[in-house]
Amino acid sequence: MSRLRKLAIGTAVVVVLVLAAVTTFGWAIGRRALPSTSGEVQVEGLTADVRVLRDQQGVPHIYADQATDLFRAQGYVHAQDRFFEMDFRRHVTAGRLAELVGEQESAISADKLIRTFGWRQVAEQELDLLTPETQEYLRAYADGVNAYIADRSPSELGVEYTVLGATVEVESPEPWDPVDSLAWLKAMAWDLRSNYNDELDRAIAYSALDDPSRVAQLFPDYGTAGNRPILTAPAQPGAGSGEQTGAEGPGTDGTGTEGATTEGTGTDDASGETGTEQASAGTGTTSDTVNGMFRDKALRDALAATQKALAAVPEQIARGDEGTGSNSWVVSGQYTESGRPLLANDPHLSLQAPGIWHQVGLHCNTVSDSCPFDTAGFGFSGFPGVVIGHNADLAWGLTNMGADVTDFFIERVRGDTYKRGDQWIDLETREETIRVSGGSPVDLTVRSTVHGPLISDVLDDDKAGAASMDALVQSPTQEGTELGDYAISLQWTALEPGRTADAVFAFDTARNAEDIREAAALFDVPAQNIVYATTDGHIGYQAPGRVPLRADVPGPVSSDGSWPRPGWDARYDWTGYVKPENMPRAQDPGEGFIVAANQAVLPGGSGPRLARDWDYGFRSERIRTLLTEQIDSGRRFTAEDMAAIQNDDWSAFADLLVGVLLEIELEDDYDADGQRLLRDWDRTMDKDSAAAAYFAAVWQNLLRATFQDELPESMWPAGGDRWLAVVQGMLDDENNAFWDDKTTVSVRESRNEILTQALKSARQDMTVEISKDPGDWSWGMLHQLELEHSALGGEGVPSLIRTYMNPSPHPVSGGTSIVNATSWDAASGSYSVTSGPSMRMVVDLADLDASTWVTVTGVSGHPASNHYDDQIDEWANGETFAWPFTREAVEAVTEDELTLTP
Repeated sequence: MSRLRKLAIGTAVVVVLVLAAVTTFGWAIGRRALPSTSGEVQVEGLTADVRVLRDQQGVPHIYADQATDLFRAQGYVHAQDRFFEMDFRRHVTAGRLAELVGEQESAISADKLIRTFGWRQVAEQELDLLTPETQEYLRAYADGVNAYIADRSPSELGVEYTVLGATVEVESPEPWDPVDSLAWLKAMAWDLRSNYNDELDRAIAYSALDDPSRVAQLFPDYGTAGNRPILTAPAQPGAGSGEQTGAEGPGTDGTGTEGATTEGTGTDDASGETGTEQASAGTGTTSDTVNGMFRDKALRDALAATQKALAAVPEQIARGDEGTGSNSWVVSGQYTESGRPLLANDPHLSLQAPGIWHQVGLHCNTVSDSCPFDTAGFGFSGFPGVVIGHNADLAWGLTNMGADVTDFFIERVRGDTYKRGDQWIDLETREETIRVSGGSPVDLTVRSTVHGPLISDVLDDDKAGAASMDALVQSPTQEGTELGDYAISLQWTALEPGRTADAVFAFDTARNAEDIREAAALFDVPAQNIVYATTDGHIGYQAPGRVPLRADVPGPVSSDGSWPRPGWDARYDWTGYVKPENMPRAQDPGEGFIVAANQAVLPGGSGPRLARDWDYGFRSERIRTLLTEQIDSGRRFTAEDMAAIQNDDWSAFADLLVGVLLEIELEDDYDADGQRLLRDWDRTMDKDSAAAAYFAAVWQNLLRATFQDELPESMWPAGGDRWLAVVQGMLDDENNAFWDDKTTVSVRESRNEILTQALKSARQDMTVEISKDPGDWSWGMLHQLELEHSALGGEGVPSLIRTYMNPSPHPVSGGTSIVNATSWDAASGSYSVTSGPSMRMVVDLADLDASTWVTVTGVSGHPASNHYDDQIDEWANGETFAWPFTREAVEAVTEDELTLTP
């Protein structure tokens, strides 16, 4: 449950009275904020009329003569639909949340961490790096937002201000600024930051288990799951289906695999991105130094302080769990009914109300060099343009690449200095003051090293860090002197200014592979997989992103980014970045399709080292299987086939475990009731399936019995793809030490005893949760989408407000590491959805008007609007809506037309 959703808004009686008034007067207060979507309205700054056409779902298509008018109108429309969400986001990304919601501990902690990151300062630096055109678009967008909010009171902008105003002073929102838009990109980069959890967990697991070989079991190498990377074995030249064949880089034959060079540091070691070559160095070290360091309570305390601080990031932008990922794939026209490509994408993110995406069409009345936009898709309220979608020539989808772009460094800090080599150098410091509505200001000192800010400082007001080190690593020149304290710093590519905003507009106007490559070179963070298809028949893949290079350092701590490592040793510093021209890419592979679903990008030993920790590829392998089976059958793909794959519920977990579970003999008929359901089960997590519900309970109990006795609570298995790979590696080892329950004295459990316990416990859980009769069970009774409003939907908020703000729960199919990735957290004790497809789209490159889309809630952020949650039923049932694109198709479904005039 979201930390900020637990905000205790204040005096419950007052707030309940506010909402009671809303109920009594027919939601009058909520409806006061609803915008006018028809008629005519003047907007300052426009050079000509702009038409805003909305369909049955309220999705706006905007038509303008000039690009600046287009984005000025988009800013106006975003403010109409979602201004409170925008305002909430900018308070979060600036570390000013307590200014909005008042003296709440969670808000102040979040502000401390975001101020420490310095997202706002980085965004301010980025503005000057952008092209003049992008700066002009951002200013026009801000002008449009400000034109809407200028003459409206807070209560006319969002009912949330009325609710907050019952307990805190609500000021008129300040004008929107282009930097407000750029700062939100930092939040999205954080949500897709890849392996930082694994990096911290390795160190914490080592301190708990004291056995590097057992730590290695908990973090299997990608190849152990047997699933393929995005770019597989090289195809033969000439095997592609389009005009271009094979790969586009030197030394490749179809995969786009290339050697990497650094800027100024020569050639990358090309040791293989799956990390198998460094497995022994990363998790099998037995060095006395690293043994001592990671056993040391002082370091464990610093790591724990870091985890606590990072947990303060608002969950709306910090899910980052094993369910966060995405599916995308593209099929060549040689296998489609139309003869042109089909592209599918469904990004998996934390789900809330309103959903993160705002659907929009942006159309220049006449496409030209001065007004080059004719695009539609999904964007962020608060940022101009389309982030994922298509234009008249090209469609593109994004999934998280999982490149390792964050590193934790163990620093030695003494006073206001830190250790670098043989010297103690001054920490960089800056002072921040956090304003608190209705409370006293909070002062914060942010300290940073050459690597980045000290995260272990954030919630430690005394800046004492951990306890003093115990001389496990002696200083070569100051032996016997004070060695200082441990602290943990974070180096992250997004804390350096970049040009991702330029990339968004470059995607919107891309026409071919070369345009995609140029856009990708600007797409610094987050590191994403790009799949694309063109209306003239090409399909392709491009890896963008700023990916750091790390030297191979012999020694006790792996230098590949998989462990926190000594900040005082400069050999562990980043040595540069993979050059954009050396990032993996492919066009028109011989297979005729490309699947990018967070798995490894390249085969081990190929190309630049991008990461070690990947999604283990169970979703991507299932998608590949479904595509290959249909290709082999000779039946050609349609858009409906792509949507069906997006909703596939088959479980790799069940495929691995059911056979073993059925071998367990349960003597008691009551206990065997659930097990019998598995015999004829089709292995799908359908919401109506009793077997699926029982199996989920077995999996939860299996993880609990196997791992919770030895791992700290912060590492209890959530049950995602990594834990499936871990259990997969243990099944044939019936006496693996993890099977033994350390809480049972003088008893050593084996695999079958734990499996038996899991089966029995699951049966009892189902009886308690639903019914004694298995005929009453269904997965959807346990597995539900329970969306909460981003600020006013969780515990601590009066129930009347939650009822008003939160959409009704929906039972859903799917689960963790399933193509229909409605993830849940096995460590939480709940089966509720934690993250999932934030939208689904299928683009038909033969007929763009035949494309389909859906988002998890709706385009509006106003709870009183019909479009607040008018897509949730279709989303939950795996259905989509028609996605009109051409002017004729848009006008045919238009229900409201608003004309913006100068």
